[in-house]
Amino acid sequence: MKYLTPLCFVVSLLSADFAFSQASTKNYQVDTYVKSTPETVTWGYLPSGRNPVAKVKSGQVVAMDTLTHQGIINGVDPVKFFADQGVSKSELLPETMEIYEKVPHPPGSGAHVMTGPIFVEGAEPGDVLEVQIIDLKFRVPYGVNNSGKGGGVVPEVHSKPYPKVIRLDLKRNVALFAPGIEIPLSPFMGTMALLPEESLTSTRPPGSYGGNMDLKRLTAGSSLYLPVKQTGALFYTGDSHAVQGDGEVNGTAIEASLTPVLRFIVHKGKGSSLKWPRAEDAKNYYVMGMDRDLNIAMKEAVIETINFLKSEKGLSAEDAYALASISVNYIVGEAVDDVLMIYGEIPKVIFKKKTPFWSK
Repeated sequence: MKYLTPLCFVVSLLSADFAFSQASTKNYQVDTYVKSTPETVTWGYLPSGRNPVAKVKSGQVVAMDTLTHQGIINGVDPVKFFADQGVSKSELLPETMEIYEKVPHPPGSGAHVMTGPIFVEGAEPGDVLEVQIIDLKFRVPYGVNNSGKGGGVVPEVHSKPYPKVIRLDLKRNVALFAPGIEIPLSPFMGTMALLPEESLTSTRPPGSYGGNMDLKRLTAGSSLYLPVKQTGALFYTGDSHAVQGDGEVNGTAIEASLTPVLRFIVHKGKGSSLKWPRAEDAKNYYVMGMDRDLNIAMKEAVIETINFLKSEKGLSAEDAYALASISVNYIVGEAVDDVLMIYGEIPKVIFKKKTPFWSK
């Protein structure tokens, strides 16, 4: 099924170290379009044995509608929740009530509504699935930031839930946070995951499978690399964000419903080198470390940096460690989801040999 653009996006195969050169993210043709419906989403968990919502070949492009969980997890009817925040029923996505009423949300599961899984032909355990983020389309001109009692890194701020609907000016590409405060939009998917070895009972914590990483660098024109644990990879996405600061300190970003446009590339036999997901854009490589203890997450991110520089750039462990201290920035990606994530930003400009990224 073709999506709503007549243009063609042509991409060449990756080299062994996952490299491309920058290309336009706006010229593309979609092979498969998946809507968000009660049949194509799960709520808060990723079950084993679920039938794929689509099957694609390596290199094909998929557009996936997603629905934000904000408005349906708040303990009231979504129509009432949004009406109380100044959003009329006519502004809601048509599937909102249907998903709220029909999709199971098991006790102890996460908050996120996840679209999937996508079965990628040829993907097997031990491989890496590259997810190229080609485009991110807003489905509604508003989003929600919602913190509350016990939430975020400073939980004592709130004595009760504090949902805040924020209007988006999509023509000017800004969020209208408050009078005199406008935030440039930078949409990305907060959660992109492959099904791990067994089912995932909660989508809240991220892990080696990806998941709720809240990595704000995964905007259009970037790639995410995930180790495959199941035949077909079984990819899910949800938890879409209009914009977020690193750390996501009050527990949420501007949560908004998006349609990501994604290309899937299978890299055979590359999974053994990845303990944690990696990412890349035109300017940087990104490595990650995760743990419930932020100090351990930092150590994991540095170890991942050393391993990356050894395997992809040929450095010794000692030189890789030195380069990490001199040129790599370490940033708290998210500090609120039980398992915390720090990412290392490795600038490509420091390497004399330039590897292309997303070449036509």
